[in-house]
Amino acid sequence: MTDLFKTAPLPPLAEALRPANLDEVIGQRHLLGPGKPLRVAFDSGRPHSMILWGPPGVGKTTLARLTANAFDCAFIALSAVFAGVKEIRAAMEAAQLTLDQHQQRTLLFVDEIHRFNKSQQDALLPFVESGLVTFIGATTENPSFEVNSALLSRAQVYVLESLNDSELRELLARAQLTVFQTLSFEALAVDTLIGYADGDARRFLNLLEQAASAAQHAGSTHVDKTLVENTLSLNARRFDKGGDNFYDQISALHKSVRGSSPDAALYWLTRMLDGGADPKYLARRIVRMAWEDIGLADPRAMQIANDAAQTFERLGSPEGELALAQAVLYLAVAAKSNAGYNAHNRAVAFVKQDQSRPVPVHLRNAPTKLMKELGFGHAYRYAHDEPEAYAAGETYLPDGLNEPGWYQPVARGLETKIAEKLAHLRELDRKAQKKLKD
Repeated sequence: MTDLFKTAPLPPLAEALRPANLDEVIGQRHLLGPGKPLRVAFDSGRPHSMILWGPPGVGKTTLARLTANAFDCAFIALSAVFAGVKEIRAAMEAAQLTLDQHQQRTLLFVDEIHRFNKSQQDALLPFVESGLVTFIGATTENPSFEVNSALLSRAQVYVLESLNDSELRELLARAQLTVFQTLSFEALAVDTLIGYADGDARRFLNLLEQAASAAQHAGSTHVDKTLVENTLSLNARRFDKGGDNFYDQISALHKSVRGSSPDAALYWLTRMLDGGADPKYLARRIVRMAWEDIGLADPRAMQIANDAAQTFERLGSPEGELALAQAVLYLAVAAKSNAGYNAHNRAVAFVKQDQSRPVPVHLRNAPTKLMKELGFGHAYRYAHDEPEAYAAGETYLPDGLNEPGWYQPVARGLETKIAEKLAHLRELDRKAQKKLKD
């Protein structure tokens, strides 16, 4: 096409620019560059089953089609959203017919393979094992969790990456050479489109197509930032609220707080909010961070996290997001301790494997005469009546259970003082026990 404003029907831009061979693919240099895994696989002349794992719009379908072309295979595409065992069987019958009549193998491409349940994935196995089809599955989810181990073991997993800014600019240059020859783009407009494409080539091309249509409607051959912002529906950046991307970003937020990096913590929080994550979920996670990674080193952290969650409940979005941001900043700069977290985990592990030990008699409640006659509560020492409000030498664990030492305060924040106090109390215990022996 040489005239931007021709009225003849055109294929979608993403289809018009679909690469015809590996050398035309933009991005995925870590797989397609010289000597890289997929390039070597293509050069070998022998197709193999594979799973292409990556975010939307990075070329999974394109690579599947190029594989079929490179090895002269018939191509059958199924979408796991709509297909089931019936469609799989029909595809296998078509593959067998192609082999019988034309001596041609078939490449079976299953988009969103993670949406197939176990029985549907199992239905593929015999045909993959027999070599009737070369299987290529595409998924945005971690195949370790979403693909049956039997099928996973028969396919090589390749991880595809989002396109970077320079690769998207290369895609724009190609579009201008072949489709938008009379259309120019302001640098700020390109930056805006790239930002909202978020590494998704298909989304970027759709935005370019919308921008071209808007320019045509306005009778212009120039796309500037104002036109882009005024005429395009620029949705939030790509964000899968239930997939790996979601949990990866939650992990990055938590680890940034734990690592005392306030800017990184604020970045990930803002990214998730911008992408549409539920602020109430984030609030709960922030409270969890306070208890897990700060604990008694700075008890104010728990209070601030809880207050931020309550503030968001009262104000909603976007006003309440400021409270979450400030809570994240405080948690990031607060003194860190996982001593309480570790102590809890050790106690839980011990109790799960230990016997049900009885409560020592001196610690039991004695609300009735019989219980008192049985000695319940006898010889209990009321701590407030003791020097320093501490019953030195007393034990509160079940009989026969030595002090396990689960809680070990760190030398940071308030826990420094806690450690000093515990050391002092242990010294009082030691003196009291020595006195009893003497």
